[in-house]
Amino acid sequence: MTTIESAGRISGAGAGLLDRERTIATAGFNRWLVPPAALCIHLCIGMAYGFSVFWLPLSRAIGLTAPKACPDISLWQELFTTSCDWKVASMGWMYTLFFVVLGLSAALWGGWLERVGPRKAGFVAACCWCGGLVLGAIGIYLHQLWIMWLGSGVIGGIGLGLGYISPVSTLVKWFPDRRGMATGMAIMGFGGGAMIGSPLATLLMDGGSFLKINLTYIGIDYVRDFTFAGLKSATDVGAWQTFLLMGAGYLIFMMIGAFRYRLPPTGWKPEGWTPPSEKKTMISEHHVHLNNAHKTPQFWLIWGVLCLNVSAGIGVLGMASPILQEVFAGKLIGLPEVGFNALSVAQKAQIAGIAAGFAGLLSLFNIGGRFVWASLSDYIGRKNTYYTFFILGIVLYALAPTFAAMGSKLLFVLGFGIILSMYGGGFATVPAYLADMFGTQFVGAIHGRLLTAWSTAGIVGPVVVNYIREFQLAAGVPRDQLYNTTMYILCSMLIAGLICNYLIKPVDPKWYMSEAELAKAQASTAGAAAGKSGSFGIGTGGLDGKAALFWAFVAIPLAWGVYKTLESAVRIL
Repeated sequence: MTTIESAGRISGAGAGLLDRERTIATAGFNRWLVPPAALCIHLCIGMAYGFSVFWLPLSRAIGLTAPKACPDISLWQELFTTSCDWKVASMGWMYTLFFVVLGLSAALWGGWLERVGPRKAGFVAACCWCGGLVLGAIGIYLHQLWIMWLGSGVIGGIGLGLGYISPVSTLVKWFPDRRGMATGMAIMGFGGGAMIGSPLATLLMDGGSFLKINLTYIGIDYVRDFTFAGLKSATDVGAWQTFLLMGAGYLIFMMIGAFRYRLPPTGWKPEGWTPPSEKKTMISEHHVHLNNAHKTPQFWLIWGVLCLNVSAGIGVLGMASPILQEVFAGKLIGLPEVGFNALSVAQKAQIAGIAAGFAGLLSLFNIGGRFVWASLSDYIGRKNTYYTFFILGIVLYALAPTFAAMGSKLLFVLGFGIILSMYGGGFATVPAYLADMFGTQFVGAIHGRLLTAWSTAGIVGPVVVNYIREFQLAAGVPRDQLYNTTMYILCSMLIAGLICNYLIKPVDPKWYMSEAELAKAQASTAGAAAGKSGSFGIGTGGLDGKAALFWAFVAIPLAWGVYKTLESAVRIL
């Protein structure tokens, strides 16, 4: 038994609560209860994207008002020092840990997830992610960077990997008629996690307004501003307390999600739904075993498709704020002739605030694209959806320098918004692509192995953008033209992705599982309700009251995140 499997067991009478057999849905279950369960987990682990909100406060955790810098300290010494503040660049390694460990853990334990089911995987993910935040808080309190890396980065990264893939196979099986839409709903939550978590963390640390109600616009004399004092003090920046509070809140949400997961019994399908013809589509009616999927060229071509799409998008996402500041500079504050270097300190602070709004706006496109593009793929097909990503992306990246030369903020922001929507859409569409190619039996585990493409892209994309920028600066290229070459190189990545997508064909029948192998693999989900069908669940009914309440439960924090993002983004206009 693996360590992680042991961690998923609870002793005593409650042991069965996590067993796969306890998650098989019974008659009358509404399948629309499953996506909000997935969102409960993804909205929490998605905070990995928003961790940069902690870097500046933690860079002055000792100095408080200003960083207590030790210029000659090495990274190794920085891991253990208690007398010097950490550098932002050193803390930024957390991102690398997050996404490398995410990919590795998803690949390593994806097969285990398929055996034990989504509930146990979700439970372990919650323990790892939230336990990692607790250990990270201890690292901050003791001022030991290595503890924070180990806790939030490594242990939390394992929670990221398991939490990310835990709903994929389940949703694909519940929504065979809308695979893209189903995975899009869940993976949308991962993009939305930072939209909630970043402003929440800032609010907890620094205090401020968390909600303003102004009804004067509709003729009612009522204005109310709800504020929070903040956890920082004269002797503390409030970061470790924020880690603990967020960890506790996330644990509640993630446990609710994990225990609401249900699996359909073997043989279930939506009432009245007929599987599409395999001859007319690239949707296979057969299944490929996890042990064979990586032996096919289709797996590695889809790996390349995801890696190249993500590499292009993630590099821009990480540099969104400086790109806008350096390209438009004074134009952002009504000084069209003033370049970035000529701006005063106060003016640079002003455009930094506007650029933060740009980054927030891109996060909305990222989230919306996950649902919209994945849903669209149900109608136009996965291959055509990725064709759209690559062709439209090539055009928009190539035009970005032109938009900048024209001085058009609207076209520039809109262009990058569409690019980031396709970045998010690529994540949300790939599980359905895999299900089309390899069947649904092992799609969660296959998806886990494919996420090593994300780990690779998390290194390649930022390195390309950052190092080309430094090279251009050293060569004396004006700041408003720093990213022109970068955009053309990103175009070449998308061209390579387009070729990979073109080469994808149906899997050779020699890799299909036999009927005996499939029956053995499906035995654990065969139950009394096997073979039943329904329009929205095993029984009848649609988005009933219970499902609507569960959706509201996850929609309220998501709506708050949208509200805070738009509040910041409006400054770009």
